[in-house]
Amino acid sequence: MKLIRLITTVASALIGLAASAAPASRPWEEPAANLAGKIAEILGPGQARLTIRNLSTISNDEIPAIRRLLEQDLKAHGVLASGAESANQVRVTLSENQRERLWVAEMVEGNETRMAMVQVDHIIRSGPILNEQITLREQTTITTSELSSDEPILFAAEKDSLLLILQADSISVLNHTTEGWQKQSHQFFHFQRQLNRDPRGILIQSGGDPFSFSSFIPGLQCTTEPTRTDVPIQGTDSPWPLHCSESDDPWPLVQSGAANGSLKAFYNAASNYFTGVVSPSFGVELPPFYTAALLPRPSAGAALLIGGIDGKVQLAENGALKPVSGARDWGSDFATLHSGCGNGTQIVASGSGEAISDSLRAYELDAQEAVPASAPLAMNGTVTALWTAPDGKSIFAVVRKTANQGATNQYEVDRVTASCN
Repeated sequence: MKLIRLITTVASALIGLAASAAPASRPWEEPAANLAGKIAEILGPGQARLTIRNLSTISNDEIPAIRRLLEQDLKAHGVLASGAESANQVRVTLSENQRERLWVAEMVEGNETRMAMVQVDHIIRSGPILNEQITLREQTTITTSELSSDEPILFAAEKDSLLLILQADSISVLNHTTEGWQKQSHQFFHFQRQLNRDPRGILIQSGGDPFSFSSFIPGLQCTTEPTRTDVPIQGTDSPWPLHCSESDDPWPLVQSGAANGSLKAFYNAASNYFTGVVSPSFGVELPPFYTAALLPRPSAGAALLIGGIDGKVQLAENGALKPVSGARDWGSDFATLHSGCGNGTQIVASGSGEAISDSLRAYELDAQEAVPASAPLAMNGTVTALWTAPDGKSIFAVVRKTANQGATNQYEVDRVTASCN
């Protein structure tokens, strides 16, 4: 009788485990099958290395179940998930925004990358994020197609009804009308140089005149004169003179189109990052970094948050450099957002890794730990630059939309705002 009771107990436990495990994968069966079918239609039978990146509110505990479903469905179509030796890659990104949840698959075969995606019903959304305090939303401001230019957008600044756009080869001034943004003037740099795919740049306005500014791109600095003419300058359609010269002077560290006091950082134009040397000194030796932001602190002064080229996020404060935990999934771009929610200021960071579908997420910095304060916001491409708008209550993001093979990438500037939950 004891043996029978033992067998009955074990069987009941196994049935209970199976019952509890089934719901974990059941909600994802349909999207996994749909995505696997699209992947197989593009790749055909064979082997592929499968990786999954989670930028959604789906619990990480559910990712193994999703992976198993994808592997099973791919196998049914003749695609075997293999090890690192496979030349073909399938990179799946689980992302979402306030309107929809999207699963994106990037199929990499040699030098060619193709994409498939499926929408996932919000009814299967996981529970709310712990400490979630704000909701991020994005709205496109302008695209390169509206600028009639394929050059990457590096920076944008607003002044009254004008929008200044810094591109890799020129600066444009646009005026807002009832029909949208209309180009008012445009000037080329007329300097031939080879830039990286996603070069960085900043544009600093000075004084009340929107036509008075300085711009920095790798190896080149341009300034305008304080006054402008009443007629376009010969050879241009612009009424303001632009003076450019090759330069390796340090760049002002900016958050909102205006310099943060006198803090400047030296830029490595060849490698597309800041060297770590700042002027004046911040009281501690800094490593090379991609992005930096000044953060208000409860005590007097401010702290400098940096995203190092080694992927580490650190905080320079009171003469010491401290590691920040919880930032492992951050990309190379972040900016401060003064939402008024929670403790008042959040850090909005891009997702880590290279992906066709990127995301933004807000965090609060509690001591030396980054705590998620919003759900991930899916972007329409890869975020290549991020900075705080002049009002401090929104941020701008430059997004690169990868084109099909043989076509030119498109860029857009998105404004990201926040609302308190």
